[in-house]
Amino acid sequence: MSLSIPGPESLKVLKKGPLLFKDGGHYEKLASDAAKKGQQPPPQMINAKGEGSFIIDADGNRIIDFHAGWASNPLGNANPEILESVYAALKQYGFIYEHSLRYDLAEVLADISPGGKLTRTNFEISGTEAAEAAVTYAIRHTGRPLIITFEDQFHGDSIATRMMGSNRGAHRRKGFEAWRGGVITVPWPHSFRMPAGMGFEQYTDYILWYIDTFVCQKVADPESIAGIIAEPLLSEGGNWMPHPKFMPGLRKLCDKYGWVFISDEVLSGMGRSGKWWAIEHDDVQPDLVVIGKHLTGGLEPIAAVIGTDEILAENDGHSGSTFAGTPAGCAAGLKTIEIMKRDNLVSRTDQLGKRCLERMKAWEREFEIIGQVRGRGFLLGATVINKDTGEPDAGVALAVVNEALKRGAWLIWDNETQIRLYPALNIDEDLLEKGLTITEEAIRAVEKNYRSSDYPFWTTGILW
Repeated sequence: MSLSIPGPESLKVLKKGPLLFKDGGHYEKLASDAAKKGQQPPPQMINAKGEGSFIIDADGNRIIDFHAGWASNPLGNANPEILESVYAALKQYGFIYEHSLRYDLAEVLADISPGGKLTRTNFEISGTEAAEAAVTYAIRHTGRPLIITFEDQFHGDSIATRMMGSNRGAHRRKGFEAWRGGVITVPWPHSFRMPAGMGFEQYTDYILWYIDTFVCQKVADPESIAGIIAEPLLSEGGNWMPHPKFMPGLRKLCDKYGWVFISDEVLSGMGRSGKWWAIEHDDVQPDLVVIGKHLTGGLEPIAAVIGTDEILAENDGHSGSTFAGTPAGCAAGLKTIEIMKRDNLVSRTDQLGKRCLERMKAWEREFEIIGQVRGRGFLLGATVINKDTGEPDAGVALAVVNEALKRGAWLIWDNETQIRLYPALNIDEDLLEKGLTITEEAIRAVEKNYRSSDYPFWTTGILW
């Protein structure tokens, strides 16, 4: 089966773009370039409806959603129970401050926090704001100006969070290099294509040594460093799993030097990894956790930082926004967590994620263009390589995503050499298997027919 994407209704909408949006002519240019090469236009769609684990586009195509709102919709698109709770809160409160739902959600977050030890909360609007807030609290708590971050992480796209780690590196920071200021960036120990022929454990040991010895002796006095902010699962950078020694090693460094350990779980937290918090896979206790995305089922903009009494009880660091902790957002958060507990979705995600990973690991043996498959829970991904060079190849990865979309499954690709899959935690098992089958068919088709000249760097899914 091959869908006609974009169909005529989607094209009608797309034609408005050049006059309306920043870089609004992007799709039109890509389509024109494709026509000049005798190719079909990119399989762009305009979405008309979200329905559970389906997206229905403007032309009526029903597409299996492995996007899940960029991992923001843990209970599927437009979950009716969460919608009802949001509507009730809006009807009762509208938008006002100092409502009781803030207290209720803070109590629930403390209860499910790692080790039950993060009992203080501050609400934000987005994961970006929450990541910045966590660093603010670490700096104010310690009185130290510097923060250690990791390349290929993603904490957001404000100026500050771009400086704290970007999965696009230098390109994302172009023109803003002078703003890096108090950020010390070190490598993340990837498990594929490691430098100097190192093994995974050796590379992990090297980076821990690099922080402890090189950074602390050559770059900055450790008493000038407030802490470390790390994604326990490197999500936006390609769904990378850390070596079992890495997170405990970072915790030891924080304990050694009096640093604050910040676990950024905007994408990986709230059940997506098969545990409530991704850091729990490594049995590590963080001082602060950054929360976003899953918190409200994708229906209201709300995020949070949770932390220990020691750090947050009397912290004078300033953060927050006008709409942080809205009544509707808190109601959505309470209902999302209630459903996840009621339906045992965290353990279900762990079990089904292991089944998916076992199936996907076979891709490494079956397909020449799959270099490595990784995953925990429903945070799944694969590095795609060029079968001629054996090197990771973003163009081939995009070809797989485009082919999958034309067959009816929407994967994530973000100018990277990986494909990523973020199913809703309550996705029907048969639909999950069907989506994986479509992905396999797409990989097979690309491997058979791929030529580098056939696939320019097209965008896919939603125009930015």
